[in-house]
Amino acid sequence: MTFSSSKNNTETDHNSTSTAIDGITIDCVIFSFNKESLEVLLVQHAEGESIGKWGLLGGYMKKEESADDAAHRIVYELTSLDNIYLEQLKAFTNPNRVPERRVVTIGYYTLVNREDYNIKASLMVRECKWHKINEIPNLIFDHNEILNFSLMQLRSRVQQAPIGFNLLPEKFTLLQLMHLYEEILGIELDKSNFRRKILHMKLLVALDEKQQDVSHRAAKLYKFDQDIYKKLTEKGFNFEF
Repeated sequence: MTFSSSKNNTETDHNSTSTAIDGITIDCVIFSFNKESLEVLLVQHAEGESIGKWGLLGGYMKKEESADDAAHRIVYELTSLDNIYLEQLKAFTNPNRVPERRVVTIGYYTLVNREDYNIKASLMVRECKWHKINEIPNLIFDHNEILNFSLMQLRSRVQQAPIGFNLLPEKFTLLQLMHLYEEILGIELDKSNFRRKILHMKLLVALDEKQQDVSHRAAKLYKFDQDIYKKLTEKGFNFEF
């Protein structure tokens, strides 16, 4: 999927604003789930040393910003994504991560339902595009390393809290939920075992509805119990396979 253009500040444009902190950047991993595929949003740079290359959403932090504020600004300026939850990963400090200069970057990640947003590429990137997690190209700098670290973090978190469940439609099947887990964890799950464990959590509410307009046998639909969802998000759980 490709998007039309608008404005920004990328990891390679540290001279674009006088208030940027030279040597400290932010890089953001934006995950989404498309039917049965976990995907990540990448940008293709339109200028600078990384012109024509793909990378994560990144930019320099300004003197007057916190790291969190900078992350939200950069994501918004690059894609128009606003009011999203970003979780900080860690600082990536390899002295050779950017050629010919010392740049430390702070990584963030989030999960979004892309149907909720109108994503627009900035003028300083040629395009924004969703890439399947198993079809990631070689990215600029150490962005493949940052992406892999964020995926490890996501895999750990999804077994402790219902993080990422908002990637599903409001009403979904157990198979759709299982596919989400399989994509995030990178493993194949046993259908009956998954069904037993997820229903035992009392997280789902069975609806008196089935799938519509499908060529196969229509499956039962579910939705999340919001009270249980909130409680498990705050207290966590141990969902092992």
